[in-house]
Amino acid sequence: MDRIAVLDFGGQYAHLIANRIRRLGVYSDIFDGEVAAEKLREYKGIILSGGPQSVHAEDSLKCDASVFELGIPVLGLCYGHQLIGQILGGHVEPGRVREYGKAVVNISQNGLKEGVLAGLSVEEKVWMSHFDQVTAAPNGFEIVASTSDCPIAGMQNLEKKVFGIQFHPEVTHTPNGMKVLDNFVSITGAEREWSLEKFIENEIDAITKKVGDKKVFMMVSGGVDSTVAFTLLEKALGNERVYGLFVDTGFLRKEERSQVAGIFRDLGASNVRIEDASLEFFDALKEVYDPEKKRQIIGAKFLEVQRRVFAEMGLVGDEWILGQGTIYPDTIETGGTKHADKIKTHHNRVPEIQKMIEEGRIIEPIAQLYKDEVREVGLKLGLPGEMVWRHPFPGPGLAVRCLCNEFDIFGDTTRLSEFETKVKDAVVDFTPVVLPIKSVGVQGDVRSYKNPILLSGETSDFEKLSLASTLITNTFPQINRALYLLSPEKIESIKLEKRYLTPDRILVLQNADKVVMDFIKEKAIDRAIWQFPTVLVPLEINEKEGETIVLRPVESEEAMTANFYKMNFAILRDLVARLTALDGISAVMYDITNKPPATIEWE
Repeated sequence: MDRIAVLDFGGQYAHLIANRIRRLGVYSDIFDGEVAAEKLREYKGIILSGGPQSVHAEDSLKCDASVFELGIPVLGLCYGHQLIGQILGGHVEPGRVREYGKAVVNISQNGLKEGVLAGLSVEEKVWMSHFDQVTAAPNGFEIVASTSDCPIAGMQNLEKKVFGIQFHPEVTHTPNGMKVLDNFVSITGAEREWSLEKFIENEIDAITKKVGDKKVFMMVSGGVDSTVAFTLLEKALGNERVYGLFVDTGFLRKEERSQVAGIFRDLGASNVRIEDASLEFFDALKEVYDPEKKRQIIGAKFLEVQRRVFAEMGLVGDEWILGQGTIYPDTIETGGTKHADKIKTHHNRVPEIQKMIEEGRIIEPIAQLYKDEVREVGLKLGLPGEMVWRHPFPGPGLAVRCLCNEFDIFGDTTRLSEFETKVKDAVVDFTPVVLPIKSVGVQGDVRSYKNPILLSGETSDFEKLSLASTLITNTFPQINRALYLLSPEKIESIKLEKRYLTPDRILVLQNADKVVMDFIKEKAIDRAIWQFPTVLVPLEINEKEGETIVLRPVESEEAMTANFYKMNFAILRDLVARLTALDGISAVMYDITNKPPATIEWE
């Protein structure tokens, strides 16, 4: 079977590239970016991924220069584009503007006729995320694309079949990106022979070989990832060799435990135990505020509960291995590939789990898939559509949607005021306030932990808000997330509260989350929204007792990129009224940031 190699330089989208190539019917393998060229000789094409570094850094990653002497077509994306420019004798330097997000690329007539940009339009909407840029193309290369801030957004050497583009065609935010990749696949001449049906067939065979005569014990959540993984394991090993454990951590959605029990009952999975460990989790997280520590503690506690259940049931450890429903975005955001920057630690990637993986005591049937592929596999395995299309919910649950804080005062408020003045000059239609909290983001493939900015002002135009959000995050790298104030109408005072994870706070969030989830089903927009985190933030606004709710609905296919969902304002006002009627809520805000530069979850 023909294959295309993806060289990973640590970009958040390296495996998304492989995903897209597979969707075009060609199997793809991921290699470390510095792999020896000789190992790639049998491949039909080579793609150089993006990455978080600058090509000028002392320890910057380089591909083997002999890659360009194999006679195999090469496509460089973002950092890979810059590597082509640098290695083959062009010039790369820092850009005048750091481009994150949507841009318009202009394509030359020659570019439209032949090469990876063939058949596109003169002007194309694309997705940018970069610091450096190629400013002089290598000899033999023709410049075929540019933006207002990037003079060489695309270049090609048709004779050697080497192509470089500064934007990301692999993300859904580049509408015709698949056409670019499809052009490259055609240029390679690779036969299109791969499918998800073949993945299922191959994975069942791989599970059988890896597990051998052992049994699998798996933590399940009732979500699509763990349920599909559990079903694959049962299909390969049989019901009697796969055991599920559902742990109530105390951070579930309201009434979720009974709902999950119903899901597995309907699936005929009689080998699933439900364990209430909520008191243990709350105790372990007492007075913990740091988001990374929260995730690590939760991951370790899951294993502790699993071992306790093992002991209670008299299971012999050596006869069992641990199954997990990890998918690829979980590993890439944890820095799971060699050169990827850590965005957040997934609870399935805490140190103890990593050690078990190295020891061969973990099996993850869907670890190389993205959410869209997982759903397709679930449908092909016969799972009901209602279950397959459940909104994603993080393993740590509401614990990572409930922000904590150990301080009553946030840092240098004078500096924040000065910064707000600069933002106001850039975004004249709204009043900006830098919030005294931080959230996780991803900017230029690098993890960020920075302040969100809140915009207030009368509007019902999400497009206008989207432009303001992009302008702010592109212009001011100190900001990785923008919000819009829904209630109250304006900010008169902000009080930062000292808060940790407590049952009372989680109850407030559960009630708000249930209002949100019931609301979007009632309005029949739950399928249009891919995921809808409701976040509780320890901010009291205008001296109204309680905390702030942030609404974070997004549109996505694979979780590596996302657009914030632009809800109809008439509908949104109804939702805000229902939320503000709840006890414990001081204000309601709407997250108007795409991913990147913000992650979907806040922690």
